[in-house]
Amino acid sequence: MSKLVIVESPAKAKTIQKYLGSGYEVVASMGHVCDLPKSKLGVDIEHGFTPKYIEMPDKKELIKQLKSKAADSDFVYLAADPDREGEAISWHLCHVLALNEEDDNRITFNEITKKGVEAGIEHPRRINMDLVDAQQARRVLDRIVGYKLSPFLWKKVKRGLSAGRVQSVAVRIIVDRENEIRNFKPEEYWSIDAVLLKDRSKFEAHLHGKSDGKKISIENENQANEIMQALDGAEYVVLNVKKGTRKKQPAPPFTTSTLQQEASRKLNFNPQRTMRVAQGLYEGVDVQGIGMTGLITYMRTDSLRISDDARAAGNEYIRSAYGDAYLPEKQRYFKQKNSAQDAHEAIRPTNPALKPEAVKDSLTVDQYKLYKLIWERFIASLMECCVQNTVNVDIAAGDYLFKASGYTVKFDGFTTLYEEGKDETEEKGGALPALSKGDKLKLKSLTPNQHFTQPPPRYTEASLVKALEENGIGRPSTYAPTITTIIKREYVEREKKVLKPTVLGEVITKLMYDMFKDIIDLKFTAKIETELDNVEAGKLPWVKVLDRFYGDFDKTLTAAEKKMDGTRIKVPEEESDVVCEKCGRKMVIRSGRFGKFLACPGYPECKNTKPIVTEMPGRCPKCGGKILLRRSAKGNKYYACEKGKECGFMTWDEPTENNCPQCGKTLFKRRGGITVCLNEGCGYETQTPRKTRKKKEDA
Repeated sequence: MSKLVIVESPAKAKTIQKYLGSGYEVVASMGHVCDLPKSKLGVDIEHGFTPKYIEMPDKKELIKQLKSKAADSDFVYLAADPDREGEAISWHLCHVLALNEEDDNRITFNEITKKGVEAGIEHPRRINMDLVDAQQARRVLDRIVGYKLSPFLWKKVKRGLSAGRVQSVAVRIIVDRENEIRNFKPEEYWSIDAVLLKDRSKFEAHLHGKSDGKKISIENENQANEIMQALDGAEYVVLNVKKGTRKKQPAPPFTTSTLQQEASRKLNFNPQRTMRVAQGLYEGVDVQGIGMTGLITYMRTDSLRISDDARAAGNEYIRSAYGDAYLPEKQRYFKQKNSAQDAHEAIRPTNPALKPEAVKDSLTVDQYKLYKLIWERFIASLMECCVQNTVNVDIAAGDYLFKASGYTVKFDGFTTLYEEGKDETEEKGGALPALSKGDKLKLKSLTPNQHFTQPPPRYTEASLVKALEENGIGRPSTYAPTITTIIKREYVEREKKVLKPTVLGEVITKLMYDMFKDIIDLKFTAKIETELDNVEAGKLPWVKVLDRFYGDFDKTLTAAEKKMDGTRIKVPEEESDVVCEKCGRKMVIRSGRFGKFLACPGYPECKNTKPIVTEMPGRCPKCGGKILLRRSAKGNKYYACEKGKECGFMTWDEPTENNCPQCGKTLFKRRGGITVCLNEGCGYETQTPRKTRKKKEDA
């Protein structure tokens, strides 16, 4: 018998083929084969919101091949990814290939390993129509919002704009934060810090308040000076020393959201890059000595659950590598969020015994970094707590009280392997000298410091993912594409590592808030996500979700069109510092099909335009000219000599401030941590050394 297995990607097909062997043929559908048409709404709103799916035009030849292979097979298994979208792909394939929807022909793999593939093939089931309906509801809902709202924005603002149920909320979150920053009024406050000596050991203590323990706030320099005068000549005496211990718990294994956040903090990966690399690790890598195998479990999940087998394998590794002292007496289980779907395990290595260093030579640099992060996080989550000896000291100085605190590590526990990154700087602590009640201390310095309260920080891609998750906006599979969309649409721009709304983004958000408050309301959007979860759970018909939404939405849209009849909003142009050499006006920044450019605001009298120039460090290795950042027609960055075709130098590698030790020309940074010299005939190349982290020593 011949059996056909249809997966989504060629890499996944190659790995699964290895495990299934003869008797099976594994092929890829390359994602979706059917979708709503691009040229029209494609939803019959009047008749139960019926979607009008078509075979995707660019998949015609592939579909023809799949039909031929299905006809020659005794049985067809549908093995798209184990989520709503994968279920919908399988359902479309079922119809395209004229399979029986009642057959047990749907299989899923939580991990692409021999064990995972065998488990999947041994437990086929029917297509889960609740999952399909949840995906249909999301697709139709987003199509209605996009195709009804976008023409409204074209008429009232400008052509080419789009709105979306999730993307518009994401932009609003960023715009709201920008408004918070603009409206923030800094408040002055002061602190007084002492550097004290016990014998030859020095440490810091900070003014807390009056000697009765009541905390005081210092609002200005005059108050700070009064306290400094009162402390002049004061004796510093230890009032109380409180010692204790505290336990530091490890972070749980990764979910999609926490993986994207941690990869941003520690690896500087954006969410799109993280998910692309994770997809490759899940689908399979050709590992030396093993062959094609999936290295991590499915990467779109909000669950913290891990299997008993994985826990046992992880514990065995910890026992052999670190000893029994690094295993907790009682196994640790992490509490799930109430909103978690728990459809899959947390993201973990498929084989905990497979250390990152053992597979390093088989992986790309990005794959190695991400696998190491996932592996270390999982192993650390099973390990014993870090135990710290803490000490808190009260110090009297005249009528005032100073406090000092510190800790030493009694047992490093999980921190010997991994510690979670933080978005904010943690309060630092360290060892204090041995102190006892009644000890007299010597004052080395006393310093008043002026501070101002700070506005909330702009979102990074990592903190935006966190905000979306905390507010119930979107689901694991939507975070990365949502951020990609709002940047591509130029509603938001990256400024170094932070996200900042564009003028266009702010105009659109204000219009949406004034006219379509529900669409960009966080609680309303989260409520829709909960309803989609209920559709998946079989608790709510998908058409009912659409019916509830559409009635109010249609009325709101009609009212908005009536209210804004004849009105068109002008997007303010961003003025630059560049002066038009033809008419003397300050040029403005505009957007075209190839990105942003400078244009004279005097158009049509003055039609002067010029590219926006970003000068990079280093010099052209061919002629010594300046190197400029450019963008291709598809928006990709490249670097070229300022002299253009006259010189002809261009590269995708990023120029650095460093020079080649062999020829003295500028060095360029290539993906994978490689630094190269592009001077013809030089050939210098070096691998950037990896940063290593020192292990903590026991106290």
